[in-house]
Amino acid sequence: MKTSITQIERRFDISSSVAGLIDGGFEIGNLFVIVFVSYFGSKLHRPKIIGIGCAIMGVGSIMTALPHFFMGYYRYSTETHDNASENSLSTCLTGETSSLTETPTEIVGKGCEKQSESYMWIYVLMGNMIRGIGETPIAPLGISYLDDFAKEGQSSVYLGSLNSLAVFGPILAFTMASVFAKMYVDVGFVDPSSIRITPQDARWVGAWWLGFLVSGLLSIISSIPFFFLPKNPNEPQKKRRKVSTSLHGLKTDQEKKQTANLTNHSQDITLTGFLKSMKSLLTNRLYVLYAIFTLINFSSIIGSFTYIFKYIEQQFGQTASQANVLLGLVALPHIGAGLFLGGYLIRKLKLTIVGIVRFSLFTSCIGFIGYVLNFALMCENKSVAGLTLTHDGLNPVTSHTNVPLSYCNSDCNCDESQWEPVCGENGVTYLSPCLAGCTSRSGTGKFAVFYNCSCLEVSGFPSTNYSARIGECPRDDGCKRYYYIYISVQIVFAFISALGSTAHTIIRMRIVKPDLKALAVGFHSLVFRTLGGILAPIYFGAMIDRTCLKWSTTSCGTRGACRIYDTVSFGNYYLGLSAFLKFVGIALSFLFFYLVKKKYGVKDGNAFENGEKDTNEVNLESSKNNECFVPSATVKETHI
Repeated sequence: MKTSITQIERRFDISSSVAGLIDGGFEIGNLFVIVFVSYFGSKLHRPKIIGIGCAIMGVGSIMTALPHFFMGYYRYSTETHDNASENSLSTCLTGETSSLTETPTEIVGKGCEKQSESYMWIYVLMGNMIRGIGETPIAPLGISYLDDFAKEGQSSVYLGSLNSLAVFGPILAFTMASVFAKMYVDVGFVDPSSIRITPQDARWVGAWWLGFLVSGLLSIISSIPFFFLPKNPNEPQKKRRKVSTSLHGLKTDQEKKQTANLTNHSQDITLTGFLKSMKSLLTNRLYVLYAIFTLINFSSIIGSFTYIFKYIEQQFGQTASQANVLLGLVALPHIGAGLFLGGYLIRKLKLTIVGIVRFSLFTSCIGFIGYVLNFALMCENKSVAGLTLTHDGLNPVTSHTNVPLSYCNSDCNCDESQWEPVCGENGVTYLSPCLAGCTSRSGTGKFAVFYNCSCLEVSGFPSTNYSARIGECPRDDGCKRYYYIYISVQIVFAFISALGSTAHTIIRMRIVKPDLKALAVGFHSLVFRTLGGILAPIYFGAMIDRTCLKWSTTSCGTRGACRIYDTVSFGNYYLGLSAFLKFVGIALSFLFFYLVKKKYGVKDGNAFENGEKDTNEVNLESSKNNECFVPSATVKETHI
């Protein structure tokens, strides 16, 4: 979804804030069932519930792609409603009335025959919500399943390995998205030679739907093995029922209680038990503060990541395919390595909970410093006559709205709402051949070249034919260098930030009672989905919409998707909002560290060093194994 969000925005002619709502549909679906699945699912057969969830995810992914097959062919030229038509590439008709210019009434009359297509994005939203419902049991039940039955001292390694392996999914997604983004959306249904736009064009839409079909099938296939996993892997598969009673009789009282806590909660599957568990979580001061500062950090991450491809396209002039390759094949493996190394270091250094929080805080601070460096890697605004420059391309404008025509194109009878950009020899992009003052042309489609462009002539650029070619002008070499530096910075500091991700997972599991771990993960995910996953893409998208310089016009005459943004304002809003959230999250992290150290820390922060007790009398046997500790009301019911 993240790699396709820009393509979906263009295909359905919607704003970034609406696209953010579609992206948040995953979390909306998750929201419906997350807490109940986390609580009641932990009492049932967790692997089977995970398998059912994977199958539902597959169905939702396939449903997300279905609108493509119900809609007509994509029309990137909304002025003529015919991609193969050359009418929108009209030249300057000095002293004449253009027969190609249509009134808004004529546009609506031609393009609104299938007005229902304007709402097809709702089906994409519904499919994404179903995906979210299916994903619900995977994280809370999967993590608690691993943590409950991992060998003593191995939990951090398993979780780190799990997070590292999970990175291969996005790597595959980015790779596929890079390939599909190069394919035209109606690949296999239209003649490629009739398409005059390229992947560099702001109107280009790749085959976004192919990725959802592939991921849907993979999700359904991956659900099958989960149905063959045991409910309790610590029990022998054979003769389980026959020997369970005799084995239970050989256990100590402590072992009996531990087994009961992990596998025999079926008697407490009641609403009363659920409410008691929720009260226990919400009165845990450390857990509540942890949920708040991780929510703020998560909002920053999810908001910025949702629009990172749009940012790269607008800021550095790269295509979606190029951005997918570099982020997927270069950055993500380093994130996976960071996740694994983080789990390994926690075990190798035998960190207590205080040490784990300190380690997490350190990596967050370094990651924040790296993010702030992005402000120094921003490019200048694109040179676009009629938006950032006057129509003659000589002077910058203070406002991009209603820029008056210049004497070089005032007599051309141009449609000023048209978006058919051409790049002049002087490096300035013009909104259309007509607005560039071009009077002649050669070639057709993407190979068309326009000559005798009067607005190029008055700009003072030395030339003999003052020509312009189809498409926007590319970014200069200096901006391209910024792009490679930007990617390098992302790789280094993403690796450092990933080191602390496993620590966050372990902290969440260790500051609650053992029997509430699944619920703690589930409620934490609920908060994430509601206030982070759903809202962050929407308000990030709304901020980005404010920087749009040129909106498209839909077939029904309404505002569609944005064609070009104010690069500087886009960067300031996008990076500034994310950096602000990160800063607030780190400030709260320092408070969390202070409270954790106050409650668990002794001398240099090694909790329970020399056998000292916590105020809640945590089982002292855990200190011998250098484990992270969980406060509990009683000694006997605490198990690490």
